[in-house]
Amino acid sequence: MTTTTPRNALSLAAALLTATVALYIALVAFGNITDFGTNQAFVQHVLAMDTTFKDDDLMWRAVTSKGLQNTAYVAIIVWETVAALVLIYGTWLWARRDHARARAVSTYGLLMLMLLFGAGFIAVGGEWFSMWQSKTWNGLDAALRVFVLSGVVLIVVQLTGRRSEG
Repeated sequence: MTTTTPRNALSLAAALLTATVALYIALVAFGNITDFGTNQAFVQHVLAMDTTFKDDDLMWRAVTSKGLQNTAYVAIIVWETVAALVLIYGTWLWARRDHARARAVSTYGLLMLMLLFGAGFIAVGGEWFSMWQSKTWNGLDAALRVFVLSGVVLIVVQLTGRRSEG
């Protein structure tokens, strides 16, 4: 008869949570690739700051070049896609019970998401481009959800390494 130890249950939780975030960001990247225009418009409006308060002290930050806006959007999609692949690989390592490598790979993927949604969307989009001022193109709530979800999963993943694996 096999029993589940708390350590095994924690590793299972880390695996399933990593898989959940991997699925989520893979679907986000897939959606951005197959429905390119929807979020392209979002990125363009945020960077152009065309729905903010239009304060002259801030508007110099606006990026109105379509080329730069599209480059930023493609970079976001590439980052999301790579993060999804890293997290899928981490999930596969969890399934193989290669806990040390799974923990390391999952950590990289989760940090990639925290950087994108924390530094990219919350800090740069929200503050530098004043996204918080827009009633139409404000993605701060969605970015915060992904940032917090990734952070919680990162904590669970790190807890699996507190003691040697059994």
